[in-house]
Amino acid sequence: MTAMRATVHVPGSTSNLGGGFDCVGMAVNRWLTATVVIDESRMGVTMSRAGSLASLTCDAADDLLHTGFHAACARAGRALPVHMAFDVTSTIPVARGLGSSAAALVAGAALADAALSLGLGTHVIATLASQIEGHPDNASPAAFGGAMLGVARDDATAFAPCTYTFSPLTVHATLAFIFAVPPMEVTTAAARAVLPAHVSFGDAVSAVQRSAALVHGLATGDADLLARALDDVLHVPYRRQLVPGYDAIVQAACAAGAFGGTLSGSGSAMLAIGRPEQAKEIADAMQVAFADVGLTAETLVTDGAVGGLWTEP
Repeated sequence: MTAMRATVHVPGSTSNLGGGFDCVGMAVNRWLTATVVIDESRMGVTMSRAGSLASLTCDAADDLLHTGFHAACARAGRALPVHMAFDVTSTIPVARGLGSSAAALVAGAALADAALSLGLGTHVIATLASQIEGHPDNASPAAFGGAMLGVARDDATAFAPCTYTFSPLTVHATLAFIFAVPPMEVTTAAARAVLPAHVSFGDAVSAVQRSAALVHGLATGDADLLARALDDVLHVPYRRQLVPGYDAIVQAACAAGAFGGTLSGSGSAMLAIGRPEQAKEIADAMQVAFADVGLTAETLVTDGAVGGLWTEP
């Protein structure tokens, strides 16, 4: 039997962007590339990892790439192949708030779709990854690219998972997104654990205002709206403690010309938004602020036009 093969490329992503908690995300110019070879004359699952994934030690069957592949097969009513050889490399830092988990899930589902000709398409792939993660803010930009809004259409039940509406968001050409990425990890579980079970009515109202400011500020490039949007009240006040020097890093970014700063996802990476002509100065300032607390951070500057998932022909 002829072996089946597919290769996909998936971007990293930043999520929340302050006021867009669990619903707004944007593709980032870091990439995961994965290949699968399926040979029905053999047995077993293998996983070769490189780049930022080289130090992962989980079994192949427990890898999120395999999880996404499995989910796609289940959605299409297709049995898992008896043999799969995965080869994956990534420049997306792991557990830093840049969407490494969502990228792996999207890549796995896309590999199954391409290699097995499942006919699922990007919307279903984004939905599957969002269902596994429990929120769409990283999975949707990983699949579609650019900035995305993902909204739950219903609640998950014991009989059916949640479904989503995905919509692209306009990002003004005068905006630059500056990241400082320290070596420390913040797991999603740790970041979720510090969130309160309830928030006040006043905080809920403030969160709605900031969410609206974020969407309109991204579209118009309005510095004042984005400054308000980045000053989140819903999750950042509880998660900032997980990143040493959080306040000093935000202050340094603003002093260098940023409109504001916040966590990328749940951290540990930090995000600032400013103008392209000041991006390097902002990045350098954030890097120095991290160094002041003993952490060597790498920096990344991107815009809102990074593409999404693509499959090699």
